[in-house]
Amino acid sequence: MLPYRIHKFALLAALLLLGTGGSAQAQTRNDSSAASGATETASEKTAIMGLLSSYEAALNAADAAAAMRLYAEDGVFMPPNNQPAVGAAAVRQAYDAVFKAIKLNLKFTVAEVVQVAPNWAFARTSSAGTLTINATGAKGAEANQELFIFKKGADGAWKIARYSFSTTNPPSRQ
Repeated sequence: MLPYRIHKFALLAALLLLGTGGSAQAQTRNDSSAASGATETASEKTAIMGLLSSYEAALNAADAAAAMRLYAEDGVFMPPNNQPAVGAAAVRQAYDAVFKAIKLNLKFTVAEVVQVAPNWAFARTSSAGTLTINATGAKGAEANQELFIFKKGADGAWKIARYSFSTTNPPSRQ
Protein backbone atom coordinates (compact mmCIF):
# COMPACT_ATOMS: atom_id res chain seq x y z
CA MET A 1 0.00 0.00 0.00
CA LEU A 2 2.81 2.44 0.87
CA PRO A 3 4.58 2.12 -2.51
CA TYR A 4 1.22 2.83 -4.21
CA ARG A 5 0.79 6.00 -2.13
CA ILE A 6 4.36 7.07 -2.87
CA HIS A 7 3.77 6.46 -6.58
CA LYS A 8 0.47 8.35 -6.43
CA PHE A 9 2.16 11.29 -4.67
CA ALA A 10 5.06 11.28 -7.16
CA LEU A 11 2.54 11.42 -9.98
CA LEU A 12 0.77 14.35 -8.33
CA ALA A 13 4.10 16.16 -7.82
CA ALA A 14 4.93 15.69 -11.50
CA LEU A 15 1.51 17.04 -12.46
CA LEU A 16 2.04 20.05 -10.23
CA LEU A 17 5.42 20.77 -11.80
CA LEU A 18 4.29 20.25 -15.37
CA GLY A 19 0.69 21.31 -15.19
CA THR A 20 0.63 24.91 -14.06
CA GLY A 21 -0.60 25.97 -17.48
CA GLY A 22 -3.63 23.64 -17.35
CA SER A 23 -4.22 20.01 -18.12
CA ALA A 24 -2.97 18.32 -21.27
CA GLN A 25 -6.60 17.62 -22.11
CA ALA A 26 -7.41 21.34 -21.98
CA GLN A 27 -4.40 22.15 -24.17
CA THR A 28 -5.54 19.81 -26.95
CA ARG A 29 -9.15 20.99 -27.19
CA ASN A 30 -10.36 22.75 -30.30
CA ASP A 31 -11.56 26.35 -30.09
CA SER A 32 -15.25 25.55 -29.54
CA SER A 33 -14.59 23.20 -26.64
CA ALA A 34 -11.93 25.51 -25.20
CA ALA A 35 -14.63 28.06 -24.35
CA SER A 36 -16.57 25.34 -22.57
CA GLY A 37 -13.35 24.31 -20.78
CA ALA A 38 -12.80 27.87 -19.56
CA THR A 39 -16.29 27.84 -18.06
CA GLU A 40 -15.63 24.46 -16.43
CA THR A 41 -12.32 25.73 -15.02
CA ALA A 42 -14.01 28.87 -13.65
CA SER A 43 -16.68 26.68 -12.09
CA GLU A 44 -14.03 24.44 -10.51
CA LYS A 45 -12.17 27.48 -9.17
CA THR A 46 -15.41 28.82 -7.69
CA ALA A 47 -16.04 25.47 -5.98
CA ILE A 48 -12.52 25.43 -4.53
CA MET A 49 -12.85 29.05 -3.36
CA GLY A 50 -16.06 28.03 -1.58
CA LEU A 51 -14.23 25.13 0.06
CA LEU A 52 -11.51 27.50 1.28
CA SER A 53 -14.16 29.83 2.68
CA SER A 54 -15.77 26.91 4.52
CA TYR A 55 -12.37 25.88 5.88
CA GLU A 56 -11.76 29.41 7.18
CA ALA A 57 -15.16 29.33 8.90
CA ALA A 58 -14.45 25.91 10.45
CA LEU A 59 -11.11 27.13 11.84
CA ASN A 60 -12.64 30.31 13.26
CA ALA A 61 -15.50 28.33 14.84
CA ALA A 62 -13.06 25.72 16.27
CA ASP A 63 -15.32 23.13 14.61
CA ALA A 64 -13.40 19.91 13.96
CA ALA A 65 -16.48 18.20 12.50
CA ALA A 66 -16.90 21.00 9.94
CA ALA A 67 -13.20 20.84 9.05
CA MET A 68 -13.41 17.07 8.59
CA ARG A 69 -16.28 17.38 6.10
CA LEU A 70 -13.83 19.28 3.87
CA TYR A 71 -11.10 16.61 3.91
CA ALA A 72 -10.76 13.56 1.70
CA GLU A 73 -10.95 10.26 3.59
CA ASP A 74 -7.20 9.78 3.04
CA GLY A 75 -6.40 13.45 3.69
CA VAL A 76 -3.14 14.57 5.28
CA PHE A 77 -2.70 17.54 7.64
CA MET A 78 0.92 18.71 7.95
CA PRO A 79 1.32 21.36 10.66
CA PRO A 80 4.78 22.78 11.33
CA ASN A 81 6.95 21.15 13.99
CA ASN A 82 4.71 18.06 14.08
CA GLN A 83 4.43 14.72 12.36
CA PRO A 84 1.77 14.63 9.63
CA ALA A 85 -1.70 13.40 10.52
CA VAL A 86 -2.59 10.83 7.85
CA GLY A 87 -6.14 9.63 7.27
CA ALA A 88 -9.47 10.78 8.64
CA ALA A 89 -9.03 9.49 12.21
CA ALA A 90 -5.58 11.06 12.65
CA VAL A 91 -6.63 14.34 11.03
CA ARG A 92 -9.68 14.53 13.32
CA GLN A 93 -7.51 13.86 16.36
CA ALA A 94 -5.10 16.62 15.29
CA TYR A 95 -7.89 19.19 14.83
CA ASP A 96 -9.46 18.22 18.16
CA ALA A 97 -6.08 18.88 19.82
CA VAL A 98 -5.60 22.19 17.99
CA PHE A 99 -9.04 23.47 18.94
CA LYS A 100 -8.61 22.34 22.54
CA ALA A 101 -5.39 24.38 22.75
CA ILE A 102 -6.17 27.52 20.75
CA LYS A 103 -8.91 29.72 19.30
CA LEU A 104 -8.27 31.23 15.88
CA ASN A 105 -9.69 34.34 14.28
CA LEU A 106 -8.23 34.33 10.76
CA LYS A 107 -8.95 35.75 7.34
CA PHE A 108 -7.63 33.86 4.32
CA THR A 109 -6.32 35.58 1.20
CA VAL A 110 -6.14 33.36 -1.87
CA ALA A 111 -3.06 33.99 -4.01
CA GLU A 112 -3.81 31.35 -6.62
CA VAL A 113 -5.98 28.36 -7.42
CA VAL A 114 -4.69 26.09 -10.17
CA GLN A 115 -6.42 23.01 -11.53
CA VAL A 116 -3.63 20.74 -12.77
CA ALA A 117 -5.74 17.77 -13.86
CA PRO A 118 -9.45 16.99 -14.02
CA ASN A 119 -9.46 15.73 -10.42
CA TRP A 120 -6.49 17.57 -8.89
CA ALA A 121 -5.88 21.21 -8.00
CA PHE A 122 -3.85 23.28 -5.59
CA ALA A 123 -4.24 26.61 -3.85
CA ARG A 124 -1.67 28.91 -2.32
CA THR A 125 -3.04 31.15 0.39
CA SER A 126 -2.04 33.34 3.29
CA SER A 127 -3.92 34.02 6.48
CA ALA A 128 -3.71 36.66 9.17
CA GLY A 129 -5.53 37.37 12.38
CA THR A 130 -5.27 36.42 16.02
CA LEU A 131 -4.64 33.32 18.07
CA THR A 132 -5.85 32.93 21.65
CA ILE A 133 -4.32 30.30 23.93
CA ASN A 134 -7.31 28.70 25.62
CA ALA A 135 -5.48 27.76 28.83
CA THR A 136 -4.29 31.30 29.60
CA GLY A 137 -6.36 33.63 27.44
CA ALA A 138 -3.15 35.10 26.01
CA LYS A 139 -3.72 36.61 22.58
CA GLY A 140 -1.27 37.26 19.79
CA ALA A 141 -0.91 37.87 16.10
CA GLU A 142 -1.20 34.86 13.81
CA ALA A 143 -0.01 34.88 10.20
CA ASN A 144 0.68 31.94 7.91
CA GLN A 145 1.28 30.88 4.35
CA GLU A 146 -0.57 27.75 3.26
CA LEU A 147 -0.53 25.18 0.50
CA PHE A 148 -3.60 23.08 -0.16
CA ILE A 149 -3.81 20.16 -2.57
CA PHE A 150 -7.35 19.19 -3.52
CA LYS A 151 -8.82 16.15 -5.17
CA LYS A 152 -12.24 15.76 -6.66
CA GLY A 153 -14.21 12.80 -5.39
CA ALA A 154 -16.44 10.44 -7.36
CA ASP A 155 -19.37 12.67 -6.32
CA GLY A 156 -17.74 15.66 -8.07
CA ALA A 157 -17.00 17.50 -4.81
CA TRP A 158 -13.55 18.93 -4.15
CA LYS A 159 -11.90 17.86 -0.87
CA ILE A 160 -8.66 18.74 0.87
CA ALA A 161 -6.18 15.96 0.06
CA ARG A 162 -3.11 17.58 1.63
CA TYR A 163 -2.70 20.74 3.69
CA SER A 164 0.49 22.30 5.00
CA PHE A 165 1.26 25.70 6.45
CA SER A 166 4.08 27.69 7.99
CA THR A 167 4.14 30.86 10.01
CA THR A 168 5.03 34.19 8.49
CA ASN A 169 5.27 35.85 11.89
CA PRO A 170 8.75 37.08 12.74
CA PRO A 171 10.66 34.86 15.18
CA SER A 172 9.95 35.64 18.81
CA ARG A 173 12.67 37.38 20.79
CA GLN A 174 13.82 35.57 23.89
